[in-house]
Amino acid sequence: MPDIKRYVVGPNQSGRSAILETEPTNIQAKEGFYTRATLWATHEIPVDNSIGGDRSLTEDVGARREPLPGGMLVRALELWPDMDPEEHRRKFAELNAQVEQKYLPSEADAQRHPTMHRTDTLDCITVVRGEIYLITDTDEVLMTPGDTVIIRGVNHGWKNRSDSPCLLIGTMLDAIPVHAAAGRPLTPR
Repeated sequence: MPDIKRYVVGPNQSGRSAILETEPTNIQAKEGFYTRATLWATHEIPVDNSIGGDRSLTEDVGARREPLPGGMLVRALELWPDMDPEEHRRKFAELNAQVEQKYLPSEADAQRHPTMHRTDTLDCITVVRGEIYLITDTDEVLMTPGDTVIIRGVNHGWKNRSDSPCLLIGTMLDAIPVHAAAGRPLTPR
């Protein structure tokens, strides 16, 4: 993981604001593919700030891709340059199994790009360092530092065509699935 710091500010034992935590948690990595760290997580929205401790350390957050039902996740995600497409598909399939991906990519999705996936979340993701292409079913756009994307529970993927890793910081909020909200059933693949 790149040298990033996480500062958690909350009430100390005297009730005064203080820095309580300084390191990222729940770090997962596959060398040459990705590294991610959970910066914060909750089981509820609105967030209950009266709950003490480092909420990103709970076992049920672990390696999940999505927040817990009714919750949120804040993560740092470093994506390495794309590799051989077949190797990329294999590694992403392993990752999908590890994170218990709810909606597996179709063959067409995987052919568009190995990282195509969908979650039942509202995501707000900002590029911090490097560059990356955001891939959708119909478009792709180059994102550079400061660019932000809001993803509303639809297919998307990431293509790193550069020769350096890209660092993203994102917040994922549990959400009503887009197809369910439109009255259409949504079936996990």
